Amino acid sequence: MEAYLVAIAIVALIYVLLALGLTLQYGFTGLINFGHVGFFAIGAYTSAILAMNGVPLILSFAAGTIVAGLAAWPIGLIALRLRDDYFAIVTLGFSETVRLVITSEKWLTNGVQGIPAIPRMFASISVGSLASFAVLAVLLVVTIIAVLGMGRIVKSPFGRIIEAIRDNEDAVKALGKDPARFKVQVLILGSGLAGLAGAFYAHYITYIVPDQFIPLVTFYVWMAIIIGGIGRVSGAVVGTVLLMVLLEGSRFIRDVMPFISDVEMASVRLGVIGLLLILFTIYRPQGLMGDFTRR
Repeated sequence: MEAYLVAIAIVALIYVLLALGLTLQYGFTGLINFGHVGFFAIGAYTSAILAMNGVPLILSFAAGTIVAGLAAWPIGLIALRLRDDYFAIVTLGFSETVRLVITSEKWLTNGVQGIPAIPRMFASISVGSLASFAVLAVLLVVTIIAVLGMGRIVKSPFGRIIEAIRDNEDAVKALGKDPARFKVQVLILGSGLAGLAGAFYAHYITYIVPDQFIPLVTFYVWMAIIIGGIGRVSGAVVGTVLLMVLLEGSRFIRDVMPFISDVEMASVRLGVIGLLLILFTIYRPQGLMGDFTRR
């Protein structure tokens, strides 16, 4: 049971990093990114491929973060001239393109068979649970740094400009600022965080395949920031933790409803989470950590 809880905590922290990146992009800047999982995949595969070729883990993690961030740069230049809804479609198409490239470029990614035996963190520690605790501790420190860094960014002049872009882009242009430049920077920062999350995921799971990077991952992150409160750093954390509790807790629904088959159980879990999301949007649209004085 202890190992199970540690594993859930590690996955939850990885999703917190993803949620922080999306919160910066959508919550504070208004960029509707439906392709967040694409940058998650780029970070995971970049770090895994480099580590498999003898690159030290710390450099592999850095490369995964940087490559994912840089991958967002051309997407931003091309797509930010589009309206919000078209930008969302472009990002969704980008993530699916990344998955198709990973699937087809077998010489690099091993195709649909994925990359097994990825070097794990703290491989020198032979005791499994102790190594997991060490991974959890490192990930917790990185997440705290990311949360504090995000807090500093949104309170800085840069943060006030991106919030102004979200609220009234024309007014920002009237002040002589270039919103596109700030949007690209935000897209790179958020995607870099997704790449870092991907690196942690690859080296914790130690086996990655293209089917782990489907659009559903992006929509889980969207659920987390909606439940927690859009535009709130604390909301990204609280929403992700609550989503993980729901996802894992719903596994035990079958204990009280044994007449449901294993195949049907996956649909029931998604139905329960979807119902909760609908209730949140109706009765608490500002999220758990949103402004209580507003509906």
